[in-house]
Amino acid sequence: MNQQGRSGVIVVAGDEQDDQPVDLDRWSALAQTSLEARGAGSGELNLLFINRIEMTALNAQHMGEDRCTDVLSFPIDAGDGDADDFPGEALAGERLLGDIVICPDYAAEQAPDHTGSYDDELALLVVHGVLHILGMDHAEPEETAEMQAAERDLLERFHQ
Repeated sequence: MNQQGRSGVIVVAGDEQDDQPVDLDRWSALAQTSLEARGAGSGELNLLFINRIEMTALNAQHMGEDRCTDVLSFPIDAGDGDADDFPGEALAGERLLGDIVICPDYAAEQAPDHTGSYDDELALLVVHGVLHILGMDHAEPEETAEMQAAERDLLERFHQ
């Protein structure tokens, strides 16, 4: 377990899989700077890396799809995407932003045809998850374009 925080955003990260290497400090920092850049203010985010079996079970339970996926986001309450719209129960004065769950093994498999590298794929999934936590979606073409533009902006600024 790893806890990363400065200013008002805390990211608690954990790696519960053994399939692929995961640099918790690096991905926690990316999540934190992305949240801060998008105006999240203060709060706590959980970032968890799990195996295919666990991700398949979560995807079936929460999305109704009995298959593995790359990332799932569970915002406490995203409201209309405004950073002030998180009424999550406070712990030690902090609001709970939500949870991002990533399957590194699935990310490694799709990376060659998607982003090109495992690191770039994990970076995209972290940023994608953060944007979902902040209330963004990609159900409609306009939403997709807006979310992809935000992803590109954050990756260009914070992913080396």
